[in-house]
Amino acid sequence: MCELFGMSASQPVTAGTALERLRQRGGREADNPDGWGLAWRDGGGFEIRKRPAPACRSRQFARLCVETQSDLILAHVCKARFPPVRTFANTHPFRRACCGREWVFAHNGLVPDIVEIERCSGNPVCRPTGETDSEFALCHLLGHIARHFDSHAGKNPFFGVEPLAEVSGLIASFGKFNFLMSDGEYLIAYGHDRLHYLDRRGSGGPNGACADLAMVATEPLGGEKGWTAFDPGELRVYRHGKMAGRATIRSRPPKQQQ
Repeated sequence: MCELFGMSASQPVTAGTALERLRQRGGREADNPDGWGLAWRDGGGFEIRKRPAPACRSRQFARLCVETQSDLILAHVCKARFPPVRTFANTHPFRRACCGREWVFAHNGLVPDIVEIERCSGNPVCRPTGETDSEFALCHLLGHIARHFDSHAGKNPFFGVEPLAEVSGLIASFGKFNFLMSDGEYLIAYGHDRLHYLDRRGSGGPNGACADLAMVATEPLGGEKGWTAFDPGELRVYRHGKMAGRATIRSRPPKQQQ
C-alpha cells in the first residue's frame, strides 16, 4: 500500500536520507511501483514534481532527494488500487486552493465509498480532476474546512484541530485513511492505523543543520532511533518543526466491503 513522508522544520533543511529511503520503497524495497510525488514549500507556494512511474528507477526523484531544501516537505510513493491505473492526474500529491490558501495532500489507504458521497455533496470548493478515492477525500476535507473557516479563522492552530480529527475519523470509518496535508504553514498528519513520527529539537537536522524538526512517515525512515507510532485516530499538527496541536478521535470500525 502507498507510503507517505512529511517534514516540518524551523528553517530550510534537506531530508535526503529519509527521502532516499522512501524512494527505494517505491518499487524496490516495498511494493509501491505505480508513481511518486514530492511537494516542498518554496517562497510563497509549493513546488510539486510527480510521475506515474516507479520511484526507485527515477533519476529525477534521486536528484530531488539530494537537492531539495525546504522547511515543509511532503512526499508519496504509490501502490495504485482505486483505480489501479497509472496516470499523472491520479498521482499524489494533489494541490488545491481553498480559503485563500494553497493546499497539498497525499493519502495512504483505501476509502472508495467516499467517492460517491463526495459526488453527491455539491461541494462548491473542490472538484477532483482524477479518479482516486484520495482526491475525493481531499475535496471532502476542504469542503469541511471551508464551511468552518469563518468560525475558526485566526485561532491557533488553524480551523480547530478536533473538528478536523472528527471528519478525518468519519472518512476513516469507510476503510483505511492515513494522510499528510499542508497549507504552506502547517503540516497536518492523520494516522488512522499506520503512521509514525520523529521529533528533534534544535539539533541534528537531516543535513546537519541546527533546527527544530518533525518528520512523519508511514514506516520509520532514515535509520534514526526514536520513531514512534501514532495512536489510532491521532491527528498531529506541526508548525516550524514544533507541534501546534493534537487530537485523537477513534473512528468507527471500518465498514465491511462487499
